[in-house]
Amino acid sequence: MKRAERHPLLSGTRITGLGTLASRVLGLLRESATASLLGLAGVGDGRGVMDAFVIAFRIPNLFRRLFGEGALTASYLPVLTAHLETDRQAARQLASVVITLLIVLLTALVALGEVIFGIIWYVWGDIPRVELLMGLSAVMLPYLLFICVAAQLTTMYHASRHFAIPAVTPMVLNIVWLAAAWGVAPWFAPDQIVQAYVLAVGVVVAGLLQIAVQVPMLRRLGFHFDFNWSAARSGLKQIGRNLAPMLVGLAVLQINTFNDSLIAWGLASTPGGPETIPWLGDLLRYPLDQGAVAALYYGERLYEFPLGIVGTAVAVAIFPLLSRHAARGDSRSLGEDMTLGVRLVLSLGVPAGIGLMLMAQPVARLLFEHGNFLPSDTVRAAGTITCYSAGIWAYCATQVMVRGFYALGDAATPVRIAAWMVGLNLALNLSLIWPLAENGLAISTSIAAAVQVIVLTLIFSRRRAHLDWRSLAVVVARTIAASAVMAAVVLYTIQWTPTGAEFASRLIRVCVPIGLGGAIYCLCYRLLGGRELGMLLKGK
Repeated sequence: MKRAERHPLLSGTRITGLGTLASRVLGLLRESATASLLGLAGVGDGRGVMDAFVIAFRIPNLFRRLFGEGALTASYLPVLTAHLETDRQAARQLASVVITLLIVLLTALVALGEVIFGIIWYVWGDIPRVELLMGLSAVMLPYLLFICVAAQLTTMYHASRHFAIPAVTPMVLNIVWLAAAWGVAPWFAPDQIVQAYVLAVGVVVAGLLQIAVQVPMLRRLGFHFDFNWSAARSGLKQIGRNLAPMLVGLAVLQINTFNDSLIAWGLASTPGGPETIPWLGDLLRYPLDQGAVAALYYGERLYEFPLGIVGTAVAVAIFPLLSRHAARGDSRSLGEDMTLGVRLVLSLGVPAGIGLMLMAQPVARLLFEHGNFLPSDTVRAAGTITCYSAGIWAYCATQVMVRGFYALGDAATPVRIAAWMVGLNLALNLSLIWPLAENGLAISTSIAAAVQVIVLTLIFSRRRAHLDWRSLAVVVARTIAASAVMAAVVLYTIQWTPTGAEFASRLIRVCVPIGLGGAIYCLCYRLLGGRELGMLLKGK
């Protein structure tokens, strides 16, 4: 009997998902180690260190999402894929020119950023929070260059439909970070400021290594440096036409979370400082306490776990496929695969979000509550985890929907919607931050993401390629029903799991409800006729 052909979306999703799962597990270990070192709000001279470290790390990370994994990849991959389909030499030349231009532009950007940080440090450096933030930002800014180049090397793998190396490359950052947190930083205890600088240096080293691990296999795939500006000019024009609008369209979630961090840093009171905001004429009290940025960061790290395994994995695997359908003018296949992609992320994203909302405090307690991370810090982190988790399904689906538009060369529509969502998120932030503190910032991001994906889906189906709404409705109904049973089982299981302070009790309190709830969800979903989970496991 002839073996069923493996669907490229499913096999690519499975490889990417497994690699992302391993990377996310290492990422949770790294955050656990960081929490133990720096805590949430910190104590003594270390108060506010984690807040400053988070913002300093977000700056290159935001550019990674824009110029690395985000907008540049979204505009570059379809063009590179088309070149590989027709002329591999032209593809090599295009890749060489893109990498060269990226290095030149980002090197200039890093140099400019270092000058700006230096000026701010010189003018306002006597303010302790500003001095620390500028110092950490200056150390980590070169990571911007390294990680964006590494991301474009990853794009070359994806265009060639090779997913294994890109799936394991992100682990490098986590491994180096862990080595710095476990092996180097403890030597400088209890000085949390020096420990933060140790972690910052580790981030930069990891960026260099993420480039190094990818180069050998790329050469074996036939990519080598072949700079030819004239030959690559037409491809660069295609990339350039879509790049600017994509900077906003694909990165709205990252822009929103970065804005959340800036607001949390600027509107947080400091111990012994004024209770009202001087630069607002002392008319309003500070809505946040120090540590708000760190609480948002830990909440984001937890929701990124299912987002990476589900949303990003499906989106990475589906984008080359959608680009091929679009290049051939096959709108029927485009609509079918977009529907399949949304079905996959909904069937996993909804239960993941509900489960993480229910398990927020036990998970935060297991991962973070040790060393300098206090029980009161756990409560704050669990609040942001809960609020961010409400939007996991939307974060995942947005990754897929936006790539559908970009595969068709439509960058304008996602940009318009994204611009409105940034405004909506900002308005919700300023409305909810006073009554809900940092939780208001997190729930604003979830609401904006839900509105964004609903609008994108409706527009895509009406104007671009028809989606199978009946199958989507069936998946939503099955997912909600199975998730309800799962939630009941998780809540019941939590009641009889141990509540002790020792690690074994914490581990049981997390693993038993999650394991049992996950098994119940899969069973119920299958009994209700759902096939998506089995499709992912079998890859066809």
